[in-house]
Amino acid sequence: MAMPAKVMVTGGAGFIGSHLAEALLRQGIQLTIVDSLDDFYTPSRKLSNLESVRQQGEFQFFQKDIRDYESMRRVFAATQPDVVIHLAARAGVRPSIEQPLLYEQVNIGGTSVMLQLCREFNTGKFIFGSSSSVYGATSKAPFSEAHHELRPISPYAATKLSGELLAYTYARLFSLPVICLRFFTVYGPRQRPDLAIHKFTALLESGKPLPMFGDGSTGRDYTYVDDIVAGIGSCLTYDPRDTEGIPFDVFNLGNSHPVTLSQLVEHLQQATGRTATLEPHPMQPGDVPLTWADVSKAQRLLDFKPSVPLLEGLRRFVSWYRASADVLATQAAYV
Repeated sequence: MAMPAKVMVTGGAGFIGSHLAEALLRQGIQLTIVDSLDDFYTPSRKLSNLESVRQQGEFQFFQKDIRDYESMRRVFAATQPDVVIHLAARAGVRPSIEQPLLYEQVNIGGTSVMLQLCREFNTGKFIFGSSSSVYGATSKAPFSEAHHELRPISPYAATKLSGELLAYTYARLFSLPVICLRFFTVYGPRQRPDLAIHKFTALLESGKPLPMFGDGSTGRDYTYVDDIVAGIGSCLTYDPRDTEGIPFDVFNLGNSHPVTLSQLVEHLQQATGRTATLEPHPMQPGDVPLTWADVSKAQRLLDFKPSVPLLEGLRRFVSWYRASADVLATQAAYV
C-alpha cells in the first residue's frame, strides 16, 4: 500500500503519540493531532510535548474528547484523514480498578466513536493502540497473537480487548482495514510519570526508597519508544488481511527480552549511578506476573526489529530526565 498523505493521531500529545507525531512529520505527512489534554497527569506536560512536536513541522491540533461524536465528526469533516492511529485512552491498570466506569466510557465508548466516523468518512485504515495486558495472567509465554483464550485481569485490559473486538467487527461488517497493535511496557523520554521507570528514576535521584511490589520476580518486556514508533510506522503501508480474507490483523510490538523487577532496579542503579533502598510491599491487584512478546509475526510481516537494549534505553531516559526543565515539579508531584 502507498504511504498515506494525511494521518490523524488521537492522543498525540501523550508519551507515545508525541514521538509518533514527530516521526510522521519527518516523513512529510499532513498531520492532525486530537487530544483532550485530560488531567490524568498534568496537562502542562502534554503541551510541552506538543511544542517539541512543532519543532518538526506544522500540524493541526484539536483539543477534543473522543467520546463527543458530533465534535469529532466536525474534526473528520475538516481533515479527511487517510489513516487514523488511535492511541487516545485512559491508561493504567491500577487507576482502572478505582475508576472502571470512566475507563469503559473513554476506552470503549471513545473507540466506538472513532470506528463509526472512520466508516462514515471512508477512512483508509484504522490502527488501534492496544496493550499486552489483554493476555492476562494465564497466557503461555512468550505471548503469541495466535493465543485466543485471553483473560484480562483489570478493567483497563478488558477495555483494550473490547476495543480490539469492536475493531474486528467493523473490519468484518464494513471492510474497514484495521490493525491492532499490542504494546509491551513502553518507556523512554516523556514517559508518563506514574510508570515504574519514571517513578523509580525520580525516587533514586531524590534519595528516596523504591517501592518493591512482591518479591521482585515479576517480569516485564520493556520496549523503547523509538522501536514502538518504528513498528507503528510500518503499519502505514501494510495491507491487513486475516486467514478469512477480512481486512484485520493483530501484532505484538515488544522487545522480546523480559527482565524481572529486581533486574530493572539493578539496571536503573547502573544508569543513574545511584544505590537503591527498597521498600517491600505486597503484590497489587491487576498486576500480571509476566509479559513477554513473541514478535516473530511482526518481524516477518512488518520487518519489525527492536534495536534498543534495556540498559541503553534507560541511560537515554535518565539523560532526558536530568535535562528536563520540569524535573523538580515532577518530583514534587509524584514522589
